[in-house]
Amino acid sequence: MVNARLAFFVLLLSASVIGQEDVIVNENERTIEEVVPEVKSEVVITSEATSPRPDDVESVAPVEILPSAPLEVRSGKYQLQDGLSEGPVDLEAVNVGDDPANEQSQRQLLNPTTTLATNNEYAHIDGRVLPATSYQNNGQPYVITNARLLQIRGNFLYWFYDQGGSENLGDYQRDIHTSTPQIHKNFNFQLPFFGFRFNYTRISMNGYIQFSDPPDHYTYPLSFPVRDWPQINDPSFIGIFFSKCRIGSMRPEEPDPRRPGVYFRMDRDLQTRTDQLGVEMRERITWDVREGVIGSETFYPKHAITITWKNMSFAGGIDNSLFMTNTFQMVLATDEVFTYAIFNYLEINWSSHTEAGGDTTNGEGGVPAYIGFNAGNGTQSYEYKPYSQASVLRDLTGRGWANGFPGRHIFRIDEKILMGTCNKDIDGANLPLMFAPESGNMLGGTIVNITGPCFNPDDRITCRFDTEAVIGAVVDRNRAICVQPRFWHNGYARFEIAINNEPYKWKGKYFVETPATATEKIFFTDNSIHERYPSEIKITWDRFNLTSNLNVQLQIGLWGYKEVTIRPQLEFIDMIETGVSNTGEYVINPQNFRTRENFMHQDMQFGFLQINLTTPEVYKSVSVSPVLWSRPIPLGWYFAPQWERLHGQRWSQTMCNNWLRTDRFLKNFASQVPVCPCTLEHALLDKGRFMPDLACDKDTNPTCRYHWGAIHCVRSGGPSAEGSGQQCCYDKNGFLMMSYDQMWGSRPLRSHDFGFTPYNEANKVPSLSNWFHDMIPFYQCCMWQEEQAVGCETFRFERRPSQDCVAYQAPGVAGIFGDPHIITFDDLQYTFNGKGEYVLVRVDQPQIKLDVQGRFEQVARNIYGHVNATHLTSVVAASNNSVPIEVRLRPTHSQWRYRLDVFADNKRIYFDRSALRVQYFPGVTVYQPMYILNQSEIVIMFSSGAGIEVIENKGFMSARVYLPWTYVNQTRGLFGNWSFDINDDFTRPDGMITPVDLNNFQSAHRDFAQYWQLGDREVKDIGVALFTREYGRTAAYYNDNQFIPNFIKEPADFLPANRSFDVARAIEICQDSYQCRYDYGMTLNRDMAEFTKNYLASITNIKETNNRRVISCGVLETPRFGRKSNFFFTPGTRVNFECNQDFILIGDKRRVCEENGRWNLPDYGYTECLRNQEYSSRTLGATWGIITAVMLPIVIVLICVGWRILKKRKAEEKEEIDYMIKTRAIDPDESVKVNSDDESIPYKKESAEDSPLPTEPVKVEDAPFNYGVYPAQPFQAQSFQPAGYSAQPYDESGLPETEVGLPDPEVRLPETGQSKNQERPWSGETEIN
Repeated sequence: MVNARLAFFVLLLSASVIGQEDVIVNENERTIEEVVPEVKSEVVITSEATSPRPDDVESVAPVEILPSAPLEVRSGKYQLQDGLSEGPVDLEAVNVGDDPANEQSQRQLLNPTTTLATNNEYAHIDGRVLPATSYQNNGQPYVITNARLLQIRGNFLYWFYDQGGSENLGDYQRDIHTSTPQIHKNFNFQLPFFGFRFNYTRISMNGYIQFSDPPDHYTYPLSFPVRDWPQINDPSFIGIFFSKCRIGSMRPEEPDPRRPGVYFRMDRDLQTRTDQLGVEMRERITWDVREGVIGSETFYPKHAITITWKNMSFAGGIDNSLFMTNTFQMVLATDEVFTYAIFNYLEINWSSHTEAGGDTTNGEGGVPAYIGFNAGNGTQSYEYKPYSQASVLRDLTGRGWANGFPGRHIFRIDEKILMGTCNKDIDGANLPLMFAPESGNMLGGTIVNITGPCFNPDDRITCRFDTEAVIGAVVDRNRAICVQPRFWHNGYARFEIAINNEPYKWKGKYFVETPATATEKIFFTDNSIHERYPSEIKITWDRFNLTSNLNVQLQIGLWGYKEVTIRPQLEFIDMIETGVSNTGEYVINPQNFRTRENFMHQDMQFGFLQINLTTPEVYKSVSVSPVLWSRPIPLGWYFAPQWERLHGQRWSQTMCNNWLRTDRFLKNFASQVPVCPCTLEHALLDKGRFMPDLACDKDTNPTCRYHWGAIHCVRSGGPSAEGSGQQCCYDKNGFLMMSYDQMWGSRPLRSHDFGFTPYNEANKVPSLSNWFHDMIPFYQCCMWQEEQAVGCETFRFERRPSQDCVAYQAPGVAGIFGDPHIITFDDLQYTFNGKGEYVLVRVDQPQIKLDVQGRFEQVARNIYGHVNATHLTSVVAASNNSVPIEVRLRPTHSQWRYRLDVFADNKRIYFDRSALRVQYFPGVTVYQPMYILNQSEIVIMFSSGAGIEVIENKGFMSARVYLPWTYVNQTRGLFGNWSFDINDDFTRPDGMITPVDLNNFQSAHRDFAQYWQLGDREVKDIGVALFTREYGRTAAYYNDNQFIPNFIKEPADFLPANRSFDVARAIEICQDSYQCRYDYGMTLNRDMAEFTKNYLASITNIKETNNRRVISCGVLETPRFGRKSNFFFTPGTRVNFECNQDFILIGDKRRVCEENGRWNLPDYGYTECLRNQEYSSRTLGATWGIITAVMLPIVIVLICVGWRILKKRKAEEKEEIDYMIKTRAIDPDESVKVNSDDESIPYKKESAEDSPLPTEPVKVEDAPFNYGVYPAQPFQAQSFQPAGYSAQPYDESGLPETEVGLPDPEVRLPETGQSKNQERPWSGETEIN
């Protein structure tokens, strides 16, 4: 009999509440304890440690019906056992408390819509009477236990009361009925929703809450946002079941006695509440959200709103249809930054009202209810597919599975709508994948939680990051996890998952952070990690970054990086420590590693510390361990003893020398990087080529470890054509710091921190190649040696020398602001109020391509009506092969958190986390300045050097374009042709030049600017619109050629006479700025007028600054072992030199930078500092040089004098000999042998000497002998000549023939007249005596 009664009541409940004939087992089955008390002893909750006791179950009264899945308890957390896992899963959430008594947690099968009293302690909470917020457990703050938390979290619906309160209505809203379908409610707090914030709402009987006025009527199926906005209202709403409803009726057998209708309760200030309802509401929402939505681990609700629609029928039905009802509940929780919406669908028995085509009996057959969210004001919407306005809407009660409940769906709704639960029924090729975190370190190891598809326990999950696939693991029906692999590139990567053998349908974008800029997870308390021989190294970390279980054991490993082949090598070196307690700090003792010999890794000079779990958790055979990485660190503290044994005590010098030899073989890259500006002022205004260096930034990181004395550094925004980069640092005076002056000066970079395509090769890996080629050499050559060491000076002067700024050219600037006013590159100022999308700058050359486009929309109404003027609302830019970057102005009421929307490749991107402040895409870098937190300023930098700066202020948008001089005579568009001549700025796309008339706005509008309007089709010389299209809004939607703006310049001329006060006000605010006066006269908006005035002054000042060229004398090297009095390089600078102790200065002691931009020539030689010994040696050498220089001429003179004296003496000796020959008596014994080869015969010898011909025989003739005259013959003086002296024939003067200058003079003998060469007659004798 009892079993028959039980079966009867179960079937009755299934028919009336569930609305289906068949009971759905293990999915949405509900069992009634109140009706069948006998069931209570059969359905209990099993604990991990103990089994339930029957008497415990009997002592607990029913609370609410729940699925029959058992609940496991583990460390204060639970997991429903629905067949998805082999054992309880420990979700990553903070423990809510300990249960020392290990009390058994129980989960009853309860009435689905009733929260009746469970026992006396909780009767006032779980009943029908609204508890007073002042109830505090007999005056004490309420403390919730684990058992109670698990019990209340086991209920499907949140509390709602129909009794109690001032009117004994509890939460019931009696003012909501058919004649008054909605009421207004004030929140008294800010509720972020879809980019907007609201402090009020309107609760509608029709299954939604709204924040703005709806249109007069709806057309089904519903479509949002309303495309005809603002002509037709576009409401902002949250629709849990958006359909025309009426309050239904209860059947007599209805298990929940609470009256049908709409219930509303607001729980404020939950973080400080101490009453039981406040504490339990706070804890219940906290853990439902944290465990139900990935990425919400830190959410802590501040305010909550609970709205319940109970027994709602459809409008237009017959009377009997009142019993065809739906029951659903919406819970909104916010901390005023993040907002989560929980949709609980208890029962759905109808789907459509009659106005949407539904029948009058069952509410079927028409367009089903709309489920989703609309931001309003024509902005954006989210429709919950496939359930919204589809026949599968009934499946909402059996889907979702948030917190293990079928029928519960959770969304994050503050900025954009993110689905927190799985979607089983949707299909397609590009389904949205929700995952957290959305970024991770390039080195890998980040655990990525995934939500999107519904998972089964035996599913095989494959996650693909770009091209690398990894195996994931199923955690529960709503969540799977994957471990991010290692990347060799940064920026966005494709992230896709596939289930079993299905294709990759669920897709998203995962951001890869470079190791040097990734969110810092391991911290070093001092500089010991940078030293060669530190005594200890203390590290800290956030222990909750690894796991919520603080009792786990950790291990600390050391990894290193090197490039010895074309493939980069990141390898494990050593285990620093295992079994480390998760206390958040650890001290490394480098002495423990002195005896290590890592032969395979001794050439690794930098690396990383890694912290992970000693025993990783295993999900479905997938090892899962969170990994924390440090920033790149030098490894001198670890390898110094090994390097000392390998290279000696001067191991840093040896390693520096090795690097110098290697680097000299690599290609010179300095010519590929941009030239540094001379001053910080210029560097900050060069938005296209330089961006802040995060390692030395005046706003976020002023320590400047590698550039002591600098206040700010900038780096090139992207890699050059060779993958290199530039770095420019500036001192407190704002001047460029150069490596020629000090080791902390600016340095070019062989490898840019962003890396270079294809990334997975040596010298191209983000951060790692930069450290390998540029950072570690600085340690080896300078930081681990003296500044004036040979290696450091070689590093500074030869391998990484600063480039002086002599050749720097400031960029050209053009801008647009106000409604709107334009200043071209050539300083032409004009006003153009077109409505639509236009070309601002276009460059279409083979080497450089650039498109900058702007969208102009009509200004909002003023108190007098429509304003016939427009303003800038969006800018999009692309260059060469880069992705288009769009920056869009957000509506005024949605600017509470972000002022601008940024789209990269048609996807919204955000900059609200430190690792996302700078985002790199192929060919373009986008960043938000470090001092900006609300996305009110965005800078776009292209690899060509072009830059776009977009600024928002008080709801108005402006833009500036910066171009290097390579764009001169290349630009077209509204910003004119940059040719330094304003007369050709109004050049049409066809090349025709329109005359410039600055006072005629209509001429500029009609004859020039309108020709640059864009369309959705490519047009020659104009291009195609690059804007991101949403909700079918093409260029035609924005272009309005029928719009006629005001062409009159001055308010005094276009305002009526009765508005003289506005004219005077415009003059008072704006003074001499016609742009400001125009804007105020048109809009009557003082904020806009002042912004226009300030922006005009700003761009004018920028142009003047860029036109003011800094004259630089260039590099003046600091002498080795010396110093300079200052490092200035501008005209008028006087630099004095000094030497270190024990050094002596030689050369000029002072140099002056002259007006012509050159250092004066040294008077005493270039400055040097010499050691005493070197100076003495050099002085001694100089002394000997002087002596030599003085004595040498003297020696030469003496030699010449001596030679002259010697020659004179020889001449005298000759004369004396000649005289002796002439006066000597003839010896009769002397004979002359004629016709003989004897050398003693003078004429034979002379003949041989004077002629190459053989000597002919001499013929001697007899002649009478004259005793008075002796024939003159050459004197044989061989016996009188000194050694080495060569005898020469003499002429009549007694001088040698060579001195007379005659080669062979004819010598006549005295008195005979006979010539010397004349043959003498033969006398018949062969000898003459």
